[in-house]
Amino acid sequence: MDSNGGDDMGKVRIVTDSTSDIPVEVRRRLGIEMIPLRVLFGEEAFLDAVTIEPEQLFAKIQSSSTFPTTSQPSPVEFEEVYERLLSESPHSPIISIHLASVLSGTYQSARIASSAFEERDITVVNSCSASYGIGMLVVKAAEMAEAGSSRDEILAEIDRLRKDTQVFFLVDTLEFLQKGGRIGKASALIGSILNIKPILSLDSDGTVFPTDKVRGSKKAIGRITELLKQSFGDDPVRVILAWTDSQPPAMELGERVKAELNVQEIGYTTVGSVIGLHAGPGTSAVFVNRV
Repeated sequence: MDSNGGDDMGKVRIVTDSTSDIPVEVRRRLGIEMIPLRVLFGEEAFLDAVTIEPEQLFAKIQSSSTFPTTSQPSPVEFEEVYERLLSESPHSPIISIHLASVLSGTYQSARIASSAFEERDITVVNSCSASYGIGMLVVKAAEMAEAGSSRDEILAEIDRLRKDTQVFFLVDTLEFLQKGGRIGKASALIGSILNIKPILSLDSDGTVFPTDKVRGSKKAIGRITELLKQSFGDDPVRVILAWTDSQPPAMELGERVKAELNVQEIGYTTVGSVIGLHAGPGTSAVFVNRV
């Protein structure tokens, strides 16, 4: 984490990027600022979670001759948001929480932008995560900011949650991770035989790696639940389920998790277009941490 000096005088402002996959109504309610990444089909650019959603993405891939790429926001885009927030609330610290630096240059763009405001209180956080693994940190930070918590209190809770959150992705195919060049350690699973379902997770720095591979979705859901039970036991937990373009497998995973874990809070969201592009259609995800 990088922090510039300042006084904790105003309510902390929270910034994130579109890969946190936080529903728009939650962002609005909590005053979370979101800077979108881009999905590029050749010369045609779309703003993640603004002008393209996962269902549109996968339909467009089917009809397009080029496989899309993604790009991070520029430092200038971050500077514009920081400038606006500082003009609105000159004494408010800013905490800016972003996609794992091993997966994208987004965090680096935010750091470069923050260096233009050396006298102001801007802290840029590498989430070391993706999708609602980031979202859980951001939402908690925004809830604490609304309740009047200080920058340091919020950063301490982010640090705790970052170490405590478990993330599992159940993907239908590794084709999209391979094409996007984001597969990391999961490359060993490419070419798995038919109906072997890879369960992917994230290392402590956000690197994608294969946790297990199981034949069939039902067994994969059982295995994910078993892994979560090993991590959390009977501790009270918060759970978010997410999916790219097909909701039923994620709901089935949610039912299984509710039956096995001490779930105190549960929520649902979609995996956005940038993360969805790398995970592929038919992906389900679960994000869990202690309450």
